[in-house]
Amino acid sequence: MHADLTALPLRGTGGAFHVVVESPRGSTVKLKYEPKLGVFTISRPLVHGLRYPFDWGFVPSTEAPDGDPLDALVYWDESTYPGVVLPCRALGVLKVEQKKSRGRGREHNDRLLVVPTPASRAENLSNIRELSRREREELEHFFTAAVAFTDKDMKVLGWEGPNAAERMIDEAAGRYEKKARR
Repeated sequence: MHADLTALPLRGTGGAFHVVVESPRGSTVKLKYEPKLGVFTISRPLVHGLRYPFDWGFVPSTEAPDGDPLDALVYWDESTYPGVVLPCRALGVLKVEQKKSRGRGREHNDRLLVVPTPASRAENLSNIRELSRREREELEHFFTAAVAFTDKDMKVLGWEGPNAAERMIDEAAGRYEKKARR
């Protein structure tokens, strides 16, 4: 029997929320955690020349509108490994709309931008707006390029700050709890 990483507790000590790393910084493939198998699998290779600029993962015990856990990009200057659990705090959220993965229409598939609580070189950051406009635009470009050859038709809607990100986490935790009770 294996532990289901999607069912780990949402929050740890000091109110930080957990992020489970799927694709580490520098990875040229999108890895995806498969709860039924308890392993990480290759979802797809990224476009030639593209690499994850930071660790990429999910927030456990949450359910986004697309049915998966919330996505999170971990903004710091380190690289970890698939399966590492990081205590984090929110800087903001990139609001994104794309084709539904299951069915017709469009859905939000927003991406949190987070900082690990032990990231001492980023302790002065508290809001996405503290990053330069260029850096925010580069992150938008990365996410757009990462899905360029998929059928997602992604549209960037803009950035919101840490309060919006925390609200999104709370809402996604509520959806997860409701589903778990069924």
